[in-house]
Amino acid sequence: MGEADIAVLVPCYNEEAAIRKVVEDFRAALPTATIFVYDNNSSDGTVERARSAGAVVRVERLQGKGNVVRRMFADVEADVYVLVDGDDTYSAASAPQMIDKLVEESLDMVSAVRIESSVAAYRHGHRFGNMVLTGFVAWIFGSRSSDMLSGYRIFSRRFVKSFPALATGFEIETELTVHALELGLPLAEVPTPYSERPPGSVSKLRTYRDGMRIAQTIFNLVKEEKPLVFFTLLFCALAVVAIALGIPVMITFRETGLVPRLPTAMLSMGLMLTAFLSLTCGFILDTVTRGRKETKRLAYLRVPIRFTNNL
Repeated sequence: MGEADIAVLVPCYNEEAAIRKVVEDFRAALPTATIFVYDNNSSDGTVERARSAGAVVRVERLQGKGNVVRRMFADVEADVYVLVDGDDTYSAASAPQMIDKLVEESLDMVSAVRIESSVAAYRHGHRFGNMVLTGFVAWIFGSRSSDMLSGYRIFSRRFVKSFPALATGFEIETELTVHALELGLPLAEVPTPYSERPPGSVSKLRTYRDGMRIAQTIFNLVKEEKPLVFFTLLFCALAVVAIALGIPVMITFRETGLVPRLPTAMLSMGLMLTAFLSLTCGFILDTVTRGRKETKRLAYLRVPIRFTNNL
């Protein structure tokens, strides 16, 4: 890790049972790092325990993990950023290995792939949801991430300072992953232990509510980042329905020369016109998206590299 300036970023909400150990563990694993704990309106003793453990404590009033991450990325200046949840489920001992990989291979993101150390560490619903969502993102954007919802990641300064950060809640992990995949940034994964929360710590993730928000985020990202794919799929769906409605009408017309089901014929025609309008929108928006992608790439390249693989 050499002389790289390292910042550990810990978003927190009501984690008084775990935050002291998280700060102490990362202090031991990364003695030269500055540990920032950003509290998100906690009603317990999170702030006091984080501060007494030696962390730099700041507050973000806008509720939601995405809002906290956006604030941290904007405020903190460093060469290497370690983003980790404050619930003591991730291993601080893996941080040096992940940072070394980032620096030595000149990467922009290294994600922790969770290897659960106990059955209670990773709930079945969360595991299944992560598998489905990760698989869908891999299908659309490329299969370079096997644990899309991991909350433990290492970033370069170039990534952090060019990341748009639009998410407000737990969908921030999805946005981080898709941003890296869409721009083709160099990234890697490292298997790390994943343990259950300590007694008194409660998960803030709601399986169905947050799962739906993540799915909606993926839907929006596909529409915005892959408009040709999105609108082509919509074109196909509308065209199939239009053809299915129109075939019986065409058969009747061929046999009798009459169109007794005029409303069905009009509906079929309208759906087919809408299908082609959708395809046209896809082509137009694909050009717009290409321009946005080039702009984001240029913003990424404007951020200077603050470390080299000689560190």
